[in-house]
Amino acid sequence: MANRILLGLDVGGSSIKAALVDVERGVTTTRLHSVRTPSPSTPEQVLQVCEQIDRDLAAVGTVGLAFPAVVQRGIARTAANIDKSWIGYAGGERLSQLLNRPVIFVNDADAAGLAEIHAGAGAGVRGVVIVLTFGTGIGTGMFLDGQLVPNTEFGHLEFHGRDAEATTSARVRTEERLDWPSWCARVNDYLARLHALFWPELFIIGGAISEDYAHFGHLLSSPAQIRRAAHGGQAGVIGAAFAAAGLKQS
Repeated sequence: MANRILLGLDVGGSSIKAALVDVERGVTTTRLHSVRTPSPSTPEQVLQVCEQIDRDLAAVGTVGLAFPAVVQRGIARTAANIDKSWIGYAGGERLSQLLNRPVIFVNDADAAGLAEIHAGAGAGVRGVVIVLTFGTGIGTGMFLDGQLVPNTEFGHLEFHGRDAEATTSARVRTEERLDWPSWCARVNDYLARLHALFWPELFIIGGAISEDYAHFGHLLSSPAQIRRAAHGGQAGVIGAAFAAAGLKQS
């Protein structure tokens, strides 16, 4: 491995998080940087912020860029909670031009899942594992025997007549001022729907809300095992670095 310390960038609807990551140990080596996502969140505005973060951290080697979209062959095909001008945009290629270094462009929930499968709550688990990141929306990553099934987008699954994330995300919990039991009742319905479709061995609950897991974890219920994400809000950053290192499966 040419460089073991790589930059992971995690672009979200409200913030852009980043850190240098030791991809051999699966830990950050700098504090987690968090910058508000520009408005409007157009490609050039977002990538200029990413370029500045890269300079600030004096990063070297390949960069991992996690993003809230279906990413196919380096092209963003959707734009959930981000400016629609990203659709059809080669985000990794453009950032690579700005940095003059290789960039790996990956779905943000897939990146979070990579962190949990390689060095977190899903390490060594066989069968189907589904990682759920609750934030502005709901990101999902699915793995079969440690291998990523990319771009699942189960946050947009039809659920009570709407997208699941329109009723069950962490943002909705805040906006509707739901207490933990009320929110977890919705999450349990959502887990039941996913379990009926995919029969996972394990659900991993991630995103920034996982930092409050002690307050709500006992309220969650599923035939599958449920675990808190080991990396919390850092999972996307760590997983982006793993993707940059070429670690796509366990």
